[in-house]
Amino acid sequence: MKKEKQILFAICLDNEGYKASLEVGKLYQIIPDNEADAHGYIKIIDESGEDYAFTANRFHIVRATGRSPLL
Repeated sequence: MKKEKQILFAICLDNEGYKASLEVGKLYQIIPDNEADAHGYIKIIDESGEDYAFTANRFHIVRATGRSPLL
């Protein structure tokens, strides 16, 4: 059986100090980064379209599989 690709997203809960880069309640795609993870950060694509690391406690992680029941 083919392994499903896991896609990770994060909902921003706190944008204090990053109001230009993060929007509370917005869903951001996570870029996998083991080094960021090891230091308590997650890397996301922000409002500018660039990927940056932010402290993980600013977000709620949402997991989805590569399959969609709507397709």
